[in-house]
Amino acid sequence: QVHLVESGGGLVQSGGSLRLSCVASGRPFENYGVGWFRQAPGKEREFVAKISWSGSTSEYADSAKGRFTITRDNAKNTAYLEMNSLKPEDTAIYYCAAKPWDKESLEAFNSWGQGTQVTVSS
Repeated sequence: QVHLVESGGGLVQSGGSLRLSCVASGRPFENYGVGWFRQAPGKEREFVAKISWSGSTSEYADSAKGRFTITRDNAKNTAYLEMNSLKPEDTAIYYCAAKPWDKESLEAFNSWGQGTQVTVSS
């Protein structure tokens, strides 16, 4: 499995922006699709966005469409989640995850980072 470390979380006002980073190590990064998930207090972890191993395709949860953008730079072994127009309901711990490049389902994500806290104040 690949090792993942997230960063970039913090406290931001409603309407603000943050960019999360996920640095991978231990395995060739281009062998993995990458996803971002989040978990708010008292709620189940939910899917936010994912991107293919090449970066050519991406998919978003309805809550993220139009506000969040997932990208990756395989030369830097890093994936990003650009978050704009943040809302208080975006407050959660955000996790980066990786899955084998040829697996499509969300259940295939089997490597997880430790998470980074995002707090959006109203």
